Amino acid sequence: MSSPSEPSVEPRDRALDDAVFALDHHHGVPARELTELLGGKGAGLAEMTALGLAVPPGFTIALPVFRRWRHGGWPSSLDAVVAAHVAALGERMGRRLGDPDDPLLLSVRSGAAVSMPGMLDTVLDLGLNDDTVRGLARVTGDDAFAEDSHRRFLRMYATIVMGVSVEALADAEDARTLRRRITELAGRPVPHDPEQQLREAIAAVFASWDSERARAYRARDGIDDDAGTAVTVQAMVFGNRGPRSGTGVVFTRDPATGAPGPYGDYLVRGQGEDVVDGSAHPVPVRDLADLDPQVYVDLMAALRRLEAHYRHVCDVEFTVEGGRLWFLQTRAGKLSAVAAVRTAVDLVDDPEVALTPEEAVARVPEEVRERARRDLETDGAGSATEHGDDAHGAAAGETLLVTGLGASPGIVTGAVVFSSEAALAADGDVVLVRRETSPKDVVGMSAAVAIVTCRGGLASHAAVVARGWGVPAVVGAGDLVLTGAEDDATATGPSGVVVRAGDLVTVDGASGRVWVGSPDARDGAGAPVPPDRGGDRAAALRALERLDTWAAGR
Repeated sequence: MSSPSEPSVEPRDRALDDAVFALDHHHGVPARELTELLGGKGAGLAEMTALGLAVPPGFTIALPVFRRWRHGGWPSSLDAVVAAHVAALGERMGRRLGDPDDPLLLSVRSGAAVSMPGMLDTVLDLGLNDDTVRGLARVTGDDAFAEDSHRRFLRMYATIVMGVSVEALADAEDARTLRRRITELAGRPVPHDPEQQLREAIAAVFASWDSERARAYRARDGIDDDAGTAVTVQAMVFGNRGPRSGTGVVFTRDPATGAPGPYGDYLVRGQGEDVVDGSAHPVPVRDLADLDPQVYVDLMAALRRLEAHYRHVCDVEFTVEGGRLWFLQTRAGKLSAVAAVRTAVDLVDDPEVALTPEEAVARVPEEVRERARRDLETDGAGSATEHGDDAHGAAAGETLLVTGLGASPGIVTGAVVFSSEAALAADGDVVLVRRETSPKDVVGMSAAVAIVTCRGGLASHAAVVARGWGVPAVVGAGDLVLTGAEDDATATGPSGVVVRAGDLVTVDGASGRVWVGSPDARDGAGAPVPPDRGGDRAAALRALERLDTWAAGR
């Protein structure tokens, strides 16, 4: 039975009617059990809606629709079904898609059944055109916000839907220039009609499943190529609207060490893609306690509730619009081996979660425990140093290149490369060094033994993917300056140390430090971590011992 906010759709195609669901649809079982139908994002949003958390209303086009589209093109009845859901969403929001006076704006987001961070596409601010942007400005009383949202939409639509390169639009600063440039490059303008925008955006998200980067990620993680993605359409909430707005990604525990407490990034006056693509400079999520204390209190309560409900470390995306907190995603967090060990044991001890020892051992199989053991013995698995707060400087004899954010633990040495193509072409171990990574870099990331980025925070694409793969990573190394073309680039550290392609560097993904040369060049690497981080190592070692004991007694 449909929920009150779900539209009544004429039975033109029951297969489609039964595969498009409002987020508050009652499925008869918990939505978190329906990832194979709704995708991970759709299931998480529906579950949070059922929990009473503030989730922007919307609907999910389920995985069976993707499969029909992939094998036979756009289903003939899908336009009518989507239109009915959009109309119902508009009634609920008191706005209408395409209304020049008070427009409904939408987000269109992917949602595979198995998490593929950053690999599939998203379109935000959909519904804007020359008419509706004026209506948005009038309704909000904020011309700058409306224009910013319009520019964001044009850039995203052009790159995701129309295939225009990001670089080709980099110097287009206003909407008029963007529209002209897009028309020149794509051979057609961004559609004025919001319904056409929506149809093309849904198809583009479906198509991103078969992109080169998505295929490479699935090959690395052993994900079925035929699994597919759902698409979730929601009413937009705006993190770029005024000083009390922002966006963030937060883990319920440190994903590198497993230490309890919120861990992630927050960006004032930004939208979600700004955080995960590494292009912006966020602050630690704990800073939100000073920026907006009540929002922080509400966020902490929700994080605790989600972790207890899912019985797992949660990776949560949220937006704050004008001081109001909204939740846009929850999923199981990608953890380092050390973090997986510590959190599994902590959740056994947590009375609100009460994981059993058998469940803990099942979550952390022997190969993960062995990887954690190696990391703990090698580098102490110190806490990822949030936003470059290096606890101690280089030891005697070290040639320190730069210190950034330790995003994924482990110490490795490799030759510097500055592009994914160079990483693929190399014969030996390489360290991929980039200003920031984008999803298209996944092929190069897969070939590298470590990743270093100048930009991006702990929830950026590079950090999340590296942790999931167990690849050491340092992100947000803002003092590292890259110059020159990728095939002839140099990287210069704050002390003037220069490295070029082919030079050896050693990356410590726990402390966030990068040295020139092999391990012999830096006496302090692998030394015991300082006291403020040593507690994390001690806790992880105790947890590992308990897991080993439980595993031996199975």
